Amino acid sequence: MSGHITKSFYALVKSDSDKPPRLLRYRSSRRFILTTICVAVFTDIFLYGIIVPVVPFALTKRARVAEKDVQHWVSVLLAVYGAALLASAPICGFLADRSTSRRLPLLIGLLALAGATLMLCFGHTIAVLVTGRLLQGISAAIVWTVGLALLVDTVGQKEIGQVMGYISISMSVSILVAPLLGGVVYDRGGYFAVYYMAFALIIVDIILRTVMIEKKVACRWEKPDGLTVLSGPSAREKVASSTQQGDPHGGSRVDRTFSESIAATNGNRTLSGSPLALDNQAIAPSGRRTSPMLISDGPLAEPGSESNLNSPSECSPRVESLSASTLKKASRWPSVIVLLSSRRLLSALYCALMQSALLTAWDSVLPLRVNKIFGWQSLGAGLIFLPLVLPSFLAPVVGAFSDRYGSRLPTSIGFLLATPFLVLLRLVDHGGRSQVVMLCVLLACLGVALTIVMTPLLAEVAYILEAKEKHHPGLFGHKGAYAQAYGLFNCAFAGGMLVGPLLAGALVEEQGWGTMCLTLGILSVVSAIPALLFTNGWIGKKWKRGKTERDQGEA
Repeated sequence: MSGHITKSFYALVKSDSDKPPRLLRYRSSRRFILTTICVAVFTDIFLYGIIVPVVPFALTKRARVAEKDVQHWVSVLLAVYGAALLASAPICGFLADRSTSRRLPLLIGLLALAGATLMLCFGHTIAVLVTGRLLQGISAAIVWTVGLALLVDTVGQKEIGQVMGYISISMSVSILVAPLLGGVVYDRGGYFAVYYMAFALIIVDIILRTVMIEKKVACRWEKPDGLTVLSGPSAREKVASSTQQGDPHGGSRVDRTFSESIAATNGNRTLSGSPLALDNQAIAPSGRRTSPMLISDGPLAEPGSESNLNSPSECSPRVESLSASTLKKASRWPSVIVLLSSRRLLSALYCALMQSALLTAWDSVLPLRVNKIFGWQSLGAGLIFLPLVLPSFLAPVVGAFSDRYGSRLPTSIGFLLATPFLVLLRLVDHGGRSQVVMLCVLLACLGVALTIVMTPLLAEVAYILEAKEKHHPGLFGHKGAYAQAYGLFNCAFAGGMLVGPLLAGALVEEQGWGTMCLTLGILSVVSAIPALLFTNGWIGKKWKRGKTERDQGEA
């Protein structure tokens, strides 16, 4: 039975260079690719968060850590993950932008994640647990850099905000479910039962990442909207047929019209090397080589009209290849340096760091806090994260808003909105039902504010690259720099995951819960300043543009 399933799965995922893979249409669809990346993000964050309610109790029983050192090692294990993500994200982004495939790095990252989970499951020493968390961080860097770049490749920039909303939901739901299930399962089934869930999720992730086919790979067999891709004998027959119809200028009508259609479009782009190009070119009966055979299903385009060749398609949402003259404009500096020279991107990275810090700071202090003042064990420690992450289901709505109106308003308002709730959390300082209600309400309001911040920031990275490439075509070469840009974003987010738990844990130990809440509130209100000034570009330019338009209207 298992052998039959293995053979069926192999037949499904293998591809022949001449024959399209099975279920190509579904395996390369936007919905399936989005589902795959959402599951990858969910798996990554789930395996990060599953230890939050478990590790304080597992450290004492398995690693023999003294009670007085538990807070320190909880913070360290959470921060090590962020440190590994911080160090490896730029490298993963650099390699991904130069790779011919997005799927292969995703599979490598999954192997690293499986190895890390095995180490965390069976490790009995601090060294093994720390190493497992390092591997988890490396896997997360691959998922976030390559996965988000793949989404931009698939949907383009116009819908990226709404798509990132679904990514935010996956991330937030996993943050919710991981501590919740981790606490419940650990309490009911013990330590190993927690990791049985993890391995089951990894198996699902393996299947999805293996079955998925990238759009640019699927375009070898699929035709874009309105175009039929021909090669070999079919192409020759089509050319012969068009030549027999007669052409007063000589040559085939198809070849001449194809050239006119290309001339009608902007001359900076070529189909050579793109997913729409063919390796084989048809030979016309006249003996000369024709253009790559892309034959329109509809009326042939007239010179000067907008051709189907220049319209976006499901198969190729953005043209990746540029002409030689455009590529000469590519910056001599590495793409990372060019990106870091942007004040707008630096502002987005700072805001991502602070949002991550404000969100993950609670991982190291909240389970211990509710255990101290309410007497809750691992189950309660998992349930308390529920009000913090439930508001993440608003993320697609926030993403659609940022697609239409920009990221400046939601990002700056989100930070300002989070400030009072962070400060008021210092009032939760003793037991009682009213204190539980207050804690849940404040965490829910904080979750809404941080959701308003996160989704526009994910989309802002794509907006920044789109603006740079629009003003300087070919700046990042023909492969672009989306993976490197999201690699930098993940560096910032990982920096927040590193700073947040350590800062919160240190403040609680040295100064107390109240000082920690006040400090986080101050950081939040300060973060609203660069978000307001630089998100969607320098606010001064927009003010000057508006003033000029008003003056012209008055004149």
